[in-house]
Amino acid sequence: MKTVAAVLHEIGKPLEIEELDLDGPAEGEVLIRYTHAGLCHSDLHVMQGDLEGWLPMVLGHEGAGVVEEIGPGVTRVAPGDHVVCSFIPSCGSCHWCATGQQAICDMGAAIMRGHLPGPRWPITGPAGRYGAMCMLGTFSQYGVISQNSAVRIEPDLPLDAATLVGCGVPTGWGSAVNAADVRPGDTVLVFGVGGIGVNAVQAARFAGAKYVIAVDPLANKREAAERLGATHSVGTGAEAGQLARELTRGLGADKAILTVDKMTAEVVREAFDATGKASTIVLTAMSGFAEQTLVLPGVVATLYKKTIKGSLFGDCNPTTDIPRLLDLYRTGDLKLDELITTRYTLEDVNTGYDDLLAGKNVRGLIVHQH
Repeated sequence: MKTVAAVLHEIGKPLEIEELDLDGPAEGEVLIRYTHAGLCHSDLHVMQGDLEGWLPMVLGHEGAGVVEEIGPGVTRVAPGDHVVCSFIPSCGSCHWCATGQQAICDMGAAIMRGHLPGPRWPITGPAGRYGAMCMLGTFSQYGVISQNSAVRIEPDLPLDAATLVGCGVPTGWGSAVNAADVRPGDTVLVFGVGGIGVNAVQAARFAGAKYVIAVDPLANKREAAERLGATHSVGTGAEAGQLARELTRGLGADKAILTVDKMTAEVVREAFDATGKASTIVLTAMSGFAEQTLVLPGVVATLYKKTIKGSLFGDCNPTTDIPRLLDLYRTGDLKLDELITTRYTLEDVNTGYDDLLAGKNVRGLIVHQH
């Protein structure tokens, strides 16, 4: 069949809208009609060259839609099911899945190679084989994905809101409640309150933090964070440290969660300095693999018993946490509709990323036309 998709051909260049050929689903695969796709910063990291993957690549790794057809051996979903796509698949049987750590499933090692397991390349076009971001390629009208990437959801849930629970929401939410282990009464700093950080804010407040301080240079992001649970907001890391010490009688923050657009040594040091003894600093944001972003006095970490840890996908298990988060959306404890700032057509995807770079959106959303 044919599908229209947004494709990256060259680092530093805009996405191109192309009509491509898409195979039907093979063993263990699912044909999905995407209805919505989120504009996440990780795709921008690929466009800018911070993350390397197969080119040409259909971008988009946050998406939801409807199962149109299944291949042999598929048991997780059926035709007609509504699904959220998990940007990291979960096989269920590797060491990490079997020990409850689906976020680091062994299948995740291949998500930037462009192909499905096999390897199999279901997308072809004028440039030959086309990869799919995170084995998904949600900037396409249709996709063929592994059943291990599809999480069935209840059909009455709105697919636009549900889309966000495939990447940005669980990454931010889990960074707070899983990785940072926010407890009632904690003082929590969230550095960078875009599409991921604002969900760390929501989660920290839900978990019972006494103070949630949002740190972002953009006033509109700080305002959004305060609407979604931040008790305070400041523009710089230095201000955050000072405020945290004032609020805690000099102790400093208990937890810091780094969800900035690009990780730097400077922001890590700011978080390190703003937190107190026995604190936890969670590194969620990304940078280039060659960049050295941890340049800290180890003796302070030792004497103050500080923990610095990385977190992928918010340490979530998508098969259980995606439905769990959507249940919290039903009860009003998790805000999703309020995260969607602007809706775009697929043809306007580059405008969406221009808006992201300009700081205009908490989350932009592509609405696919069929």
